[in-house]
Amino acid sequence: MFDAELFGDTDDHGATRAVDDAAVVAAMVRAEVALLRALEACGLVPADDGGPAAALERATAGLAIDPADLGLRARGAGNAVVPLVKTLLAAVPEAARPWVHYGATSQDIVDTALMLLARDATAAVAADLRRAARAAAALADAHRGTVMAGRTLGQVAVPTTFGLKAAGWAAGLAAAAAEVERVGRDRLAVQLAGAAGTLAGYGAQAPAVVAAFAAELGLAAPAAPWHTERSRVRELAAALAGAVAAPGKIATDVALMAMSEVGEAHEGGGAGHGGSSAMPHKQNPVTCVLLRAAAVRAPGLLGTVFAASLQEHERAMGHWHAEWQALEELMGLARGSAQRVAALLDALGVDAARMAANLDAARPFVMAEALATRLGPRLGRGEAQRVVKAALQDAGAHPTDREVLAALARQSPAADDLPAATLDPRAALAGAGPLLDHALRALGGGAPGTA
Repeated sequence: MFDAELFGDTDDHGATRAVDDAAVVAAMVRAEVALLRALEACGLVPADDGGPAAALERATAGLAIDPADLGLRARGAGNAVVPLVKTLLAAVPEAARPWVHYGATSQDIVDTALMLLARDATAAVAADLRRAARAAAALADAHRGTVMAGRTLGQVAVPTTFGLKAAGWAAGLAAAAAEVERVGRDRLAVQLAGAAGTLAGYGAQAPAVVAAFAAELGLAAPAAPWHTERSRVRELAAALAGAVAAPGKIATDVALMAMSEVGEAHEGGGAGHGGSSAMPHKQNPVTCVLLRAAAVRAPGLLGTVFAASLQEHERAMGHWHAEWQALEELMGLARGSAQRVAALLDALGVDAARMAANLDAARPFVMAEALATRLGPRLGRGEAQRVVKAALQDAGAHPTDREVLAALARQSPAADDLPAATLDPRAALAGAGPLLDHALRALGGGAPGTA
Protein backbone atom coordinates (compact mmCIF):
# COMPACT_ATOMS: atom_id res chain seq x y z
CA MET A 1 0.00 0.00 0.00
CA PHE A 2 2.79 2.41 0.92
CA ASP A 3 6.37 2.60 -0.33
CA ALA A 4 8.70 1.43 2.44
CA GLU A 5 11.00 4.37 1.75
CA LEU A 6 8.18 6.76 2.72
CA PHE A 7 6.94 4.96 5.81
CA GLY A 8 10.00 2.89 6.72
CA ASP A 9 11.91 5.17 9.07
CA THR A 10 11.91 2.71 11.94
CA ASP A 11 14.60 0.62 10.24
CA ASP A 12 17.85 1.54 8.50
CA HIS A 13 16.45 2.80 5.21
CA GLY A 14 18.78 5.14 3.40
CA ALA A 15 22.25 5.16 1.91
CA THR A 16 23.64 2.83 4.58
CA ARG A 17 20.87 0.24 4.32
CA ALA A 18 22.36 -3.22 3.80
CA VAL A 19 19.33 -5.46 4.35
CA ASP A 20 16.93 -5.25 1.42
CA ASP A 21 15.82 -7.34 -1.54
CA ALA A 22 18.84 -6.37 -3.63
CA ALA A 23 21.14 -7.47 -0.81
CA VAL A 24 19.32 -10.81 -0.57
CA VAL A 25 19.73 -11.38 -4.31
CA ALA A 26 23.43 -10.50 -4.14
CA ALA A 27 23.91 -12.91 -1.23
CA MET A 28 22.15 -15.71 -3.12
CA VAL A 29 24.41 -15.15 -6.12
CA ARG A 30 27.42 -15.19 -3.82
CA ALA A 31 26.24 -18.51 -2.38
CA GLU A 32 25.87 -20.04 -5.85
CA VAL A 33 29.41 -18.98 -6.79
CA ALA A 34 30.79 -20.30 -3.49
CA LEU A 35 29.05 -23.63 -4.06
CA LEU A 36 30.84 -24.07 -7.37
CA ARG A 37 34.15 -23.10 -5.75
CA ALA A 38 33.55 -25.75 -3.07
CA LEU A 39 32.69 -28.40 -5.65
CA GLU A 40 35.81 -27.42 -7.54
CA ALA A 41 37.96 -27.73 -4.38
CA CYS A 42 36.57 -31.23 -3.79
CA GLY A 43 37.22 -32.34 -7.35
CA LEU A 44 33.57 -32.71 -8.30
CA VAL A 45 33.63 -30.12 -11.11
CA PRO A 46 36.38 -29.00 -13.51
CA ALA A 47 38.85 -26.65 -11.83
CA ASP A 48 40.55 -24.14 -14.11
CA ASP A 49 40.13 -20.61 -15.39
CA GLY A 50 37.60 -21.86 -17.89
CA GLY A 51 35.74 -23.96 -15.37
CA PRO A 52 32.17 -23.37 -14.19
CA ALA A 53 33.12 -21.50 -11.01
CA ALA A 54 35.18 -18.92 -12.89
CA ALA A 55 32.54 -18.72 -15.61
CA LEU A 56 29.77 -18.00 -13.12
CA GLU A 57 31.89 -15.46 -11.27
CA ARG A 58 32.64 -13.60 -14.51
CA ALA A 59 29.02 -13.75 -15.65
CA THR A 60 27.63 -12.36 -12.40
CA ALA A 61 30.23 -9.62 -11.95
CA GLY A 62 28.29 -7.23 -14.15
CA LEU A 63 24.92 -8.94 -14.10
CA ALA A 64 22.01 -6.70 -13.11
CA ILE A 65 19.18 -8.68 -11.53
CA ASP A 66 15.99 -6.79 -10.74
CA PRO A 67 14.60 -8.07 -7.42
CA ALA A 68 11.08 -7.03 -8.39
CA ASP A 69 11.25 -8.99 -11.64
CA LEU A 70 12.73 -11.96 -9.80
CA GLY A 71 9.88 -11.80 -7.31
CA LEU A 72 7.27 -11.85 -10.07
CA ARG A 73 8.95 -14.85 -11.69
CA ALA A 74 9.11 -16.62 -8.33
CA ARG A 75 5.33 -16.69 -7.91
CA GLY A 76 5.03 -19.93 -9.79
CA ALA A 77 7.94 -21.56 -7.96
CA GLY A 78 7.43 -20.71 -4.31
CA ASN A 79 10.86 -19.10 -3.90
CA ALA A 80 13.23 -16.81 -5.76
CA VAL A 81 16.03 -19.33 -6.28
CA VAL A 82 14.24 -21.12 -9.12
CA PRO A 83 14.08 -18.05 -11.41
CA LEU A 84 17.51 -16.94 -10.17
CA VAL A 85 19.08 -20.19 -11.34
CA LYS A 86 17.39 -19.77 -14.73
CA THR A 87 18.94 -16.30 -14.96
CA LEU A 88 22.36 -17.65 -14.04
CA LEU A 89 22.10 -20.50 -16.55
CA ALA A 90 21.34 -18.01 -19.30
CA ALA A 91 24.36 -15.92 -18.32
CA VAL A 92 27.07 -18.62 -18.35
CA PRO A 93 28.59 -20.54 -21.27
CA GLU A 94 26.89 -23.80 -22.18
CA ALA A 95 29.75 -25.90 -20.80
CA ALA A 96 29.20 -24.46 -17.31
CA ARG A 97 25.43 -24.92 -17.19
CA PRO A 98 25.31 -28.53 -15.90
CA TRP A 99 27.23 -27.47 -12.79
CA VAL A 100 25.33 -24.34 -11.74
CA HIS A 101 23.35 -25.13 -8.55
CA TYR A 102 24.68 -28.71 -8.77
CA GLY A 103 23.48 -30.90 -5.90
CA ALA A 104 21.81 -28.05 -4.01
CA THR A 105 18.20 -27.20 -3.32
CA SER A 106 16.55 -23.80 -3.17
CA GLN A 107 16.50 -23.72 0.63
CA ASP A 108 20.27 -24.25 0.74
CA ILE A 109 20.77 -21.02 -1.17
CA VAL A 110 18.13 -18.94 0.62
CA ASP A 111 19.19 -20.02 4.11
CA THR A 112 22.86 -19.46 3.34
CA ALA A 113 22.14 -16.03 1.86
CA LEU A 114 20.22 -15.01 4.97
CA MET A 115 23.10 -16.20 7.15
CA LEU A 116 25.50 -14.04 5.13
CA LEU A 117 23.26 -11.02 5.63
CA ALA A 118 22.89 -11.89 9.30
CA ARG A 119 26.66 -11.96 9.75
CA ASP A 120 26.98 -8.41 8.44
CA ALA A 121 23.90 -7.25 10.33
CA THR A 122 24.93 -8.73 13.67
CA ALA A 123 28.39 -7.18 13.41
CA ALA A 124 26.94 -3.74 12.64
CA VAL A 125 24.21 -3.97 15.29
CA ALA A 126 26.63 -5.10 18.00
CA ALA A 127 29.08 -2.31 17.19
CA ASP A 128 26.37 0.36 17.44
CA LEU A 129 24.96 -1.15 20.64
CA ARG A 130 28.45 -1.11 22.16
CA ARG A 131 28.83 2.54 21.14
CA ALA A 132 25.48 3.32 22.74
CA ALA A 133 26.49 1.45 25.91
CA ARG A 134 29.66 3.53 26.14
CA ALA A 135 27.62 6.71 25.79
CA ALA A 136 25.22 5.55 28.52
CA ALA A 137 28.13 4.62 30.79
CA ALA A 138 29.64 8.07 30.28
CA LEU A 139 26.31 9.65 31.26
CA ALA A 140 26.19 7.41 34.31
CA ASP A 141 29.64 8.46 35.46
CA ALA A 142 29.02 12.15 34.77
CA HIS A 143 25.72 12.11 36.70
CA ARG A 144 26.60 9.80 39.58
CA GLY A 145 25.60 12.59 41.98
CA THR A 146 22.60 13.94 40.07
CA VAL A 147 19.67 13.22 42.37
CA MET A 148 16.23 12.71 40.86
CA ALA A 149 12.91 11.07 41.61
CA GLY A 150 12.68 7.35 41.03
CA ARG A 151 9.31 6.45 39.55
CA THR A 152 7.37 3.20 39.84
CA LEU A 153 4.03 2.43 38.17
CA GLY A 154 4.00 5.96 36.75
CA GLN A 155 4.32 7.71 40.13
CA VAL A 156 7.13 9.27 42.13
CA ALA A 157 8.48 6.63 44.51
CA VAL A 158 11.85 7.27 46.18
CA PRO A 159 15.03 9.22 45.39
CA THR A 160 17.53 7.79 42.93
CA THR A 161 20.28 9.22 40.74
CA PHE A 162 20.30 9.79 37.03
CA GLY A 163 23.69 8.08 37.01
CA LEU A 164 22.14 4.85 38.28
CA LYS A 165 19.33 5.09 35.72
CA ALA A 166 21.85 5.57 32.89
CA ALA A 167 23.92 2.65 34.20
CA GLY A 168 20.83 0.48 33.86
CA TRP A 169 20.49 1.63 30.26
CA ALA A 170 24.14 0.76 29.62
CA ALA A 171 23.70 -2.69 31.14
CA GLY A 172 20.70 -3.42 28.94
CA LEU A 173 22.52 -2.30 25.81
CA ALA A 174 25.62 -4.32 26.69
CA ALA A 175 23.53 -7.44 27.32
CA ALA A 176 21.76 -7.03 23.98
CA ALA A 177 25.11 -6.52 22.23
CA ALA A 178 26.57 -9.62 23.88
CA GLU A 179 23.68 -11.79 22.70
CA VAL A 180 23.91 -10.43 19.15
CA GLU A 181 27.65 -11.10 19.20
CA ARG A 182 27.13 -14.64 20.51
CA VAL A 183 24.69 -15.47 17.74
CA GLY A 184 26.91 -13.89 15.11
CA ARG A 185 29.93 -15.80 16.37
CA ASP A 186 28.44 -19.21 17.23
CA ARG A 187 25.15 -19.74 15.42
CA LEU A 188 25.52 -18.63 11.80
CA ALA A 189 26.17 -21.56 9.48
CA VAL A 190 25.81 -22.46 5.84
CA GLN A 191 22.96 -24.63 4.69
CA LEU A 192 23.86 -27.35 2.20
CA ALA A 193 21.85 -30.54 2.40
CA GLY A 194 20.28 -31.11 -1.00
CA ALA A 195 16.74 -32.10 -1.85
CA ALA A 196 15.87 -33.89 1.40
CA GLY A 197 18.89 -33.48 3.63
CA THR A 198 21.07 -36.29 2.25
CA LEU A 199 23.28 -34.46 -0.29
CA ALA A 200 22.83 -37.46 -2.54
CA GLY A 201 24.58 -35.79 -5.46
CA TYR A 202 27.93 -35.61 -3.68
CA GLY A 203 28.20 -39.16 -2.37
CA ALA A 204 30.97 -39.74 0.16
CA GLN A 205 32.31 -36.26 -0.56
CA ALA A 206 29.26 -34.61 1.03
CA PRO A 207 30.90 -33.58 4.36
CA ALA A 208 33.95 -32.23 2.54
CA VAL A 209 31.78 -30.16 0.20
CA VAL A 210 29.87 -28.66 3.13
CA ALA A 211 33.16 -27.78 4.85
CA ALA A 212 34.57 -26.23 1.68
CA PHE A 213 31.35 -24.29 1.08
CA ALA A 214 31.50 -22.91 4.62
CA ALA A 215 35.16 -21.98 4.22
CA GLU A 216 34.44 -20.13 0.97
CA LEU A 217 31.84 -17.97 2.71
CA GLY A 218 33.47 -17.60 6.12
CA LEU A 219 30.53 -19.22 7.90
CA ALA A 220 30.41 -22.29 10.13
CA ALA A 221 29.81 -25.78 8.79
CA PRO A 222 26.78 -27.19 10.64
CA ALA A 223 26.94 -30.49 12.47
CA ALA A 224 23.80 -31.60 10.63
CA PRO A 225 21.38 -30.24 8.03
CA TRP A 226 18.95 -27.72 9.50
CA HIS A 227 16.30 -27.45 6.80
CA THR A 228 13.54 -27.97 9.38
CA GLU A 229 15.55 -27.66 12.63
CA ARG A 230 15.33 -23.90 13.04
CA SER A 231 16.97 -23.24 16.41
CA ARG A 232 19.68 -21.04 14.91
CA VAL A 233 17.05 -18.97 13.10
CA ARG A 234 15.05 -18.56 16.32
CA GLU A 235 18.14 -17.48 18.22
CA LEU A 236 19.03 -14.96 15.53
CA ALA A 237 15.53 -13.50 15.55
CA ALA A 238 15.47 -13.33 19.36
CA ALA A 239 18.83 -11.57 19.49
CA LEU A 240 17.71 -9.03 16.89
CA ALA A 241 14.45 -8.42 18.74
CA GLY A 242 16.44 -7.87 21.93
CA ALA A 243 18.57 -5.34 20.07
CA VAL A 244 15.36 -3.44 19.33
CA ALA A 245 13.85 -3.82 22.81
CA ALA A 246 16.81 -2.39 24.76
CA PRO A 247 16.81 0.90 22.81
CA GLY A 248 13.01 0.95 23.04
CA LYS A 249 13.16 0.90 26.84
CA ILE A 250 15.61 3.83 26.85
CA ALA A 251 13.42 5.74 24.40
CA THR A 252 10.43 5.23 26.69
CA ASP A 253 12.31 6.69 29.66
CA VAL A 254 13.68 9.63 27.70
CA ALA A 255 10.31 10.46 26.12
CA LEU A 256 8.66 10.54 29.55
CA MET A 257 11.49 12.63 30.98
CA ALA A 258 11.09 15.05 28.05
CA MET A 259 7.41 15.72 28.77
CA SER A 260 6.71 19.43 29.20
CA GLU A 261 5.62 19.04 32.82
CA VAL A 262 8.71 16.93 33.65
CA GLY A 263 11.45 18.55 31.56
CA GLU A 264 14.34 16.48 32.87
CA ALA A 265 15.86 15.51 29.51
CA HIS A 266 15.64 16.39 25.84
CA GLU A 267 16.90 15.03 22.56
CA GLY A 268 19.78 16.78 20.86
CA GLY A 269 19.93 17.00 17.11
CA GLY A 270 20.15 20.70 16.44
CA ALA A 271 17.83 23.15 14.73
CA GLY A 272 14.77 21.61 13.11
CA HIS A 273 15.00 18.35 15.04
CA GLY A 274 11.59 17.36 16.35
CA GLY A 275 9.68 20.21 14.77
CA SER A 276 5.89 20.12 14.62
CA SER A 277 3.86 20.73 11.45
CA ALA A 278 1.28 22.72 13.43
CA MET A 279 2.86 23.98 16.68
CA PRO A 280 6.05 26.04 16.23
CA HIS A 281 6.94 25.91 19.93
CA LYS A 282 7.31 22.13 20.10
CA GLN A 283 10.43 19.98 20.02
CA ASN A 284 9.04 16.49 19.72
CA PRO A 285 11.12 13.47 20.84
CA VAL A 286 11.16 12.05 17.32
CA THR A 287 14.08 9.70 17.83
CA CYS A 288 12.28 8.19 20.81
CA VAL A 289 9.13 7.88 18.72
CA LEU A 290 10.97 5.92 16.02
CA LEU A 291 12.71 3.70 18.56
CA ARG A 292 9.42 2.92 20.28
CA ALA A 293 7.71 2.22 16.94
CA ALA A 294 10.43 -0.29 16.09
CA ALA A 295 10.06 -1.91 19.51
CA VAL A 296 6.32 -2.31 18.89
CA ARG A 297 6.92 -4.02 15.54
CA ALA A 298 9.69 -6.42 16.57
CA PRO A 299 7.72 -8.77 18.87
CA GLY A 300 5.24 -9.61 16.11
CA LEU A 301 8.09 -10.45 13.73
CA LEU A 302 9.74 -12.56 16.42
CA GLY A 303 6.46 -14.35 16.96
CA THR A 304 6.29 -15.15 13.26
CA VAL A 305 9.74 -16.75 13.36
CA PHE A 306 8.90 -18.80 16.46
CA ALA A 307 5.58 -19.91 15.00
CA ALA A 308 7.42 -20.93 11.84
CA SER A 309 9.49 -23.42 13.84
CA LEU A 310 6.76 -26.05 13.54
CA GLN A 311 8.21 -27.47 10.34
CA GLU A 312 7.28 -30.90 9.06
CA HIS A 313 9.65 -33.67 7.99
CA GLU A 314 12.50 -32.57 5.68
CA ARG A 315 10.94 -29.48 4.01
CA ALA A 316 8.27 -27.19 5.37
CA MET A 317 5.10 -26.14 3.57
CA GLY A 318 4.97 -22.40 4.17
CA HIS A 319 6.67 -22.16 7.56
CA TRP A 320 10.18 -21.74 6.15
CA HIS A 321 8.81 -19.22 3.68
CA ALA A 322 7.23 -17.20 6.49
CA GLU A 323 10.65 -16.56 8.03
CA TRP A 324 12.16 -14.63 5.13
CA GLN A 325 10.48 -11.25 5.40
CA ALA A 326 10.37 -11.38 9.20
CA LEU A 327 14.14 -11.91 9.40
CA GLU A 328 14.84 -9.22 6.82
CA GLU A 329 12.69 -6.74 8.74
CA LEU A 330 14.20 -7.68 12.10
CA MET A 331 17.69 -7.10 10.73
CA GLY A 332 16.63 -3.69 9.44
CA LEU A 333 14.88 -2.73 12.68
CA ALA A 334 17.83 -3.82 14.80
CA ARG A 335 20.30 -1.86 12.69
CA GLY A 336 18.14 1.24 12.74
CA SER A 337 17.47 1.03 16.48
CA ALA A 338 21.13 0.48 17.37
CA GLN A 339 22.20 3.44 15.23
CA ARG A 340 19.50 5.71 16.61
CA VAL A 341 19.96 4.93 20.29
CA ALA A 342 23.70 5.57 19.98
CA ALA A 343 22.99 8.97 18.43
CA LEU A 344 20.31 9.70 21.04
CA LEU A 345 22.63 9.03 23.97
CA ASP A 346 25.58 10.85 22.40
CA ALA A 347 23.51 14.04 22.19
CA LEU A 348 21.14 13.64 25.15
CA GLY A 349 20.46 16.83 27.08
CA VAL A 350 20.10 16.40 30.85
CA ASP A 351 18.57 19.09 33.11
CA ALA A 352 19.93 18.31 36.58
CA ALA A 353 18.28 21.40 38.09
CA ARG A 354 14.87 20.29 36.87
CA MET A 355 15.47 16.83 38.28
CA ALA A 356 16.26 18.34 41.67
CA ALA A 357 13.21 20.62 41.50
CA ASN A 358 10.88 17.74 40.65
CA LEU A 359 12.28 15.71 43.52
CA ASP A 360 11.95 18.64 45.91
CA ALA A 361 8.32 19.09 44.87
CA ALA A 362 7.65 15.51 45.96
CA ARG A 363 9.11 15.99 49.43
CA PRO A 364 8.55 14.87 52.11
CA PHE A 365 6.40 12.06 50.69
CA VAL A 366 9.28 10.76 48.57
CA MET A 367 11.05 9.99 51.87
CA ALA A 368 8.26 7.81 53.28
CA GLU A 369 10.11 4.55 52.64
CA ALA A 370 13.28 5.87 54.32
CA LEU A 371 11.28 6.95 57.37
CA ALA A 372 9.55 3.58 57.67
CA THR A 373 12.87 1.78 57.29
CA ARG A 374 14.40 3.94 60.04
CA LEU A 375 11.51 3.25 62.42
CA GLY A 376 11.12 -0.44 61.55
CA PRO A 377 13.61 -1.80 64.11
CA ARG A 378 11.88 0.21 66.85
CA LEU A 379 8.24 -0.42 65.97
CA GLY A 380 8.14 -3.40 63.67
CA ARG A 381 7.59 -3.06 59.94
CA GLY A 382 3.80 -2.87 59.90
CA GLU A 383 3.54 -0.36 62.75
CA ALA A 384 6.33 1.77 61.29
CA GLN A 385 4.49 2.04 57.97
CA ARG A 386 1.24 2.92 59.79
CA VAL A 387 2.97 5.64 61.81
CA VAL A 388 4.63 7.20 58.77
CA LYS A 389 1.43 7.17 56.70
CA ALA A 390 -0.59 8.72 59.53
CA ALA A 391 2.08 11.36 60.19
CA LEU A 392 2.23 12.44 56.55
CA GLN A 393 -1.56 12.77 56.46
CA ASP A 394 -1.47 14.72 59.73
CA ALA A 395 1.27 17.06 58.50
CA GLY A 396 -0.86 18.51 55.68
CA ALA A 397 -0.46 19.04 51.95
CA HIS A 398 2.91 20.84 51.77
CA PRO A 399 4.61 20.37 55.12
CA THR A 400 8.11 21.46 56.01
CA ASP A 401 10.62 18.94 57.31
CA ARG A 402 10.09 20.32 60.83
CA GLU A 403 6.34 19.80 60.54
CA VAL A 404 6.79 16.20 59.36
CA LEU A 405 9.11 15.38 62.26
CA ALA A 406 6.62 16.90 64.69
CA ALA A 407 3.78 14.86 63.21
CA LEU A 408 5.85 11.70 63.52
CA ALA A 409 6.54 12.42 67.17
CA ARG A 410 2.82 12.90 67.78
CA GLN A 411 2.10 9.48 66.24
CA SER A 412 4.71 7.60 68.27
CA PRO A 413 7.24 8.37 71.00
CA ALA A 414 9.66 6.12 69.15
CA ALA A 415 9.88 8.80 66.45
CA ASP A 416 10.53 11.82 68.64
CA ASP A 417 14.31 11.80 68.21
CA LEU A 418 14.63 11.45 64.43
CA PRO A 419 17.26 13.87 63.06
CA ALA A 420 16.35 16.30 60.29
CA ALA A 421 18.85 14.53 58.01
CA THR A 422 16.42 11.61 57.85
CA LEU A 423 14.40 13.68 55.38
CA ASP A 424 17.36 14.55 53.15
CA PRO A 425 16.98 12.61 49.86
CA ARG A 426 20.72 12.03 49.72
CA ALA A 427 20.53 10.13 52.98
CA ALA A 428 18.48 7.48 51.19
CA LEU A 429 21.11 7.02 48.47
CA ALA A 430 24.00 5.48 50.37
CA GLY A 431 23.83 2.39 48.16
CA ALA A 432 23.53 4.22 44.84
CA GLY A 433 27.23 5.03 44.48
CA PRO A 434 28.49 1.48 45.14
CA LEU A 435 25.81 0.05 42.83
CA LEU A 436 26.86 2.45 40.09
CA ASP A 437 30.54 1.63 40.53
CA HIS A 438 29.77 -2.09 40.38
CA ALA A 439 27.74 -1.59 37.20
CA LEU A 440 30.50 0.40 35.51
CA ARG A 441 33.12 -2.18 36.45
CA ALA A 442 30.94 -4.93 35.01
CA LEU A 443 30.49 -2.94 31.82
CA GLY A 444 34.16 -2.27 31.24
CA GLY A 445 36.64 -2.16 34.04
CA GLY A 446 35.13 0.79 35.85
CA ALA A 447 36.43 3.49 33.53
CA PRO A 448 33.66 5.66 32.08
CA GLY A 449 33.06 5.19 28.40
CA THR A 450 34.51 1.67 28.18
CA ALA A 451 31.35 -0.41 28.53
